[in-house]
Amino acid sequence: MTEKLPPTTAIALEYDGKSAPHVSAKGSLELAEQIIKIAEQHDILVHEDKELTALLAELELGEQIPESLYVTIAKIIAFAYMLNGKVPQKTQR
Repeated sequence: MTEKLPPTTAIALEYDGKSAPHVSAKGSLELAEQIIKIAEQHDILVHEDKELTALLAELELGEQIPESLYVTIAKIIAFAYMLNGKVPQKTQR
């Protein structure tokens, strides 16, 4: 059995449903582990993608994601909504 290695970098995004998601936390090594632990304690989706993490790691805290990542991040947010049984406000009836 392969043991899962701890992440070396974690990026947290915050999305208010109105503007583009922005970086709300980021860190490496122990800080990355803390970010993931807090997310899991609050039932926030943790998505593993080394390439996406590398792109997001270039952003500063508070910086919005670039337009080139809108579709990718939107798919992840939509998946998280689905897992939690939520529907974005604009599509609720």
